[in-house]
Amino acid sequence: MQTATALPAVRKAPRPRADALRNRERIVTAAREMFTEYGPDVPLDDIARRAGVGNATVYRNFPDRDALVREVVCSVMDRTSEAAELALAETGDAFGALERFVHISADERVSALCPMVSSTFDQNHPDLEAARRRCEQLIGQLMDRAKAAGQLRPDVGVGDVMIAVAQLSRPPFGTDCLVGDRFVHRHLQLFLDGLRAPARSALPGTAVTMEDLRQA
Repeated sequence: MQTATALPAVRKAPRPRADALRNRERIVTAAREMFTEYGPDVPLDDIARRAGVGNATVYRNFPDRDALVREVVCSVMDRTSEAAELALAETGDAFGALERFVHISADERVSALCPMVSSTFDQNHPDLEAARRRCEQLIGQLMDRAKAAGQLRPDVGVGDVMIAVAQLSRPPFGTDCLVGDRFVHRHLQLFLDGLRAPARSALPGTAVTMEDLRQA
């Protein structure tokens, strides 16, 4: 009689512990805040202190600065995409949904991360590419819906909106960000009013895409 051969037990990859996930999230949040306030060269040890974790915990999650910067950028893009999805789920005023999205995306301060995307940063990393594509597609859908409703002028592109958000919401490094916050949404609303259709003037050039911005 032939005996059955016992199959080797399949080992499952261990799931990250809840406290490990919380630590990682705290590190990313602290890094986003400090990069915004002090610029890209803030010491990782300072980020660890603000996150309330040890230096070893930071380096265990992110072996180098580029890995942490990439995670922060992807995190901000993901949060921006979530805001766009919520806006797309709204019914009614298409331009109003776009307005709310623009104000929320300004609060994410994605613009403050731009100086960190240096020549040594892997801009084509798969995680970054996926987050970028998702974000741009969702914003494009929001704008297309407002254009179809006759509320958004037709001669603007996603790049026009995002470069304005970047320019109007970027705080100078080393300054109190809360001081500038008093003016961000005021100036964004002035810009948004200029996007409404019908347009009062013709814009020079053509609608700006995100690809135009990357190649500039």
